[in-house]
Amino acid sequence: MMGEEMESCSSTPFGSFTKTDTDSSFKESESGTPLAAVAEAFEELARSLETRSEDLKVSAFSDACSLVSVLFGFLGFAFKFAEMEYVSKVNDLIEASKMYDTLNNILDYDVEHDTVRKQGSHSRNLRRVRLGLDLIKALFERFLSSDECSLKEAASTAYGQVCAPFHTWAVRKAVGAGMCTLPTREQLLSRLNETEKSAPKEMRRYINACIPIIEYIDNLFLSRKISLDW
Repeated sequence: MMGEEMESCSSTPFGSFTKTDTDSSFKESESGTPLAAVAEAFEELARSLETRSEDLKVSAFSDACSLVSVLFGFLGFAFKFAEMEYVSKVNDLIEASKMYDTLNNILDYDVEHDTVRKQGSHSRNLRRVRLGLDLIKALFERFLSSDECSLKEAASTAYGQVCAPFHTWAVRKAVGAGMCTLPTREQLLSRLNETEKSAPKEMRRYINACIPIIEYIDNLFLSRKISLDW
């Protein structure tokens, strides 16, 4: 999904995280839904950028990102490979939090050792996780653009915008074929335990909170004169 051609997805148990129990996190959410838990986690990250001068902590970032995997799962078979890859990259960052305090520290190390783009590096995996967050953001934006927008239309547009530029023709074709297996708009809302009234609010919360996080991560690379075209 995130341009890695399924890199190391088989090495990580599907849906398993080393630190975060998403079910318990959902119960801590005010509304008790997966979407609300994700929105709350990213709002907290966004607030930390606004109110503190320090960099984003790897542990806080990876914990929040671990909640997003369930959103990929609710999309069904079409995004199964995306979920597996995303989970493996987040797990890597969770492990990295034992050695690095901030995301800046990760970039500093990989820049010093010339491993930013190296397969399996923490910086590369951070880049892939960032694309995963952006994919969900773009999907939500399209989903909210019209009450008549189907999940297939929203997902296809989001994938083409965020991930397709980094994928080979074969992967793009496989993803396109898988779009036919996506749940309906109504089925997705049911899986999320949301309604047409509650879902837009939570999706917008995630979108708004995610924007500064994505910009922050991009700037980690751009400030070091590292392009984002990979």
